[in-house]
Amino acid sequence: MTFQVKEPILIIGLGGAGSKLAIQAKDTINSDCLIISNDQKDLQSENDSIKVSTDSVINPSVQLIRGSTYKVADQIKSKISNYSTIILMTNLAGKTGSAISPVVSEICKESDKGLISFAIMPFKYEKDRIFNSGISLKRVKADSQCTVVLDNDSLLESNPDLSPKTCYKIANDAIMHVVSSLSSSEIPNETNILTTSKDGQKIEESLRDSLKMLYENAPPHSVKHSMLYVVGGNNIPAGVLNSISNLTNGILGESSSHIDMSSSSSESKIVMLSSIQGMTKFEKYDPLGIIPQEDTLDWTHPDCSIDYKLDLYQLE
Repeated sequence: MTFQVKEPILIIGLGGAGSKLAIQAKDTINSDCLIISNDQKDLQSENDSIKVSTDSVINPSVQLIRGSTYKVADQIKSKISNYSTIILMTNLAGKTGSAISPVVSEICKESDKGLISFAIMPFKYEKDRIFNSGISLKRVKADSQCTVVLDNDSLLESNPDLSPKTCYKIANDAIMHVVSSLSSSEIPNETNILTTSKDGQKIEESLRDSLKMLYENAPPHSVKHSMLYVVGGNNIPAGVLNSISNLTNGILGESSSHIDMSSSSSESKIVMLSSIQGMTKFEKYDPLGIIPQEDTLDWTHPDCSIDYKLDLYQLE
C-alpha cells in the first residue's frame, strides 16, 4: 500500500524548524500552510498560525507545552477541517516539536485526515532530547498513514566534519526533494527512513554515504523497498545512472529508482527513501518502547501537565 495524496492539502509546521520547512514546502506544492508554536517568533499572521500559550512560564517543559496544546485542540480541528491531506513537518529534537507533534497527529487521526509526517531526530550528544523524541515518534507513527524520518545523528556519523548548521541544511534539502516529488512518486504506508550525503562528493560516494546512513538506522534485512532520487541527474552520464541503479538493486534487493532530471542544481547527490519493516534504532530511545501499544495501559493520551489552579497544599 502506498500513501495517496489528495487535494486540498495543508502543511503544518511545528516550532522553529518545522515552521521553516512548512513555509518552504508550501512554495513547492499546491497547498496551504499552518504554523503552530508556543514561541511568538515562529508565528506569522493570525490566519495561518496558532499560538500555544503557556501563560507566565517562560521556560516550559515538554509536558506543559503538550498540555497547553490540548487547550487549542478545537482551533486545530477547525483549521484542518476543510483539507483531505495533512503534511506534518516537525523537528523532534526541539522541545516544541516533540511536545506538540503527538497532539496534532492524534487530532488528524480522529478527524480522519490522510496524514504524512516528516520527523527529524536529534544528534546523539543531545542526550536530554533523545527520550522525548523517541516517545513522540512512536505516537506520530501510530497516527500517520506514512512517516518519513531523517536522523541527524546518522548524518553526522557518516560525515563527522559537518557542523550542526550544515547538517540542518542537508536534512532540510533532502526533505524538500521528497515533498516536491509527492505528485509524481509513491511512498509506502510505513516507516520510511530518509538518507542522503553532504554536497560536493562524487555520485558514487554520495550513494555510499546514503547507504551507510540507512544501515545506522535499521539493519539491512529490515529494508523492504528503496526509492532512489538522483539530484541534478542531468549532469551525470547515463551510464553512471544505470550503474547506480543496478548497484542499489544488488545491495537492497527489490528497489526502484527515481531520477530527478528537473533539478537545476549544479551539484549532484543521492537522496534515498527506504521503507522499513520491523525495529529501527529509534525504538531504543524509549526504554519501554518495545512494549506493544495494545499492552500499554496509559497509551490513550501522551504525558502532559496542565495547571488547573487547584488550591491544594503541595507536600513537595
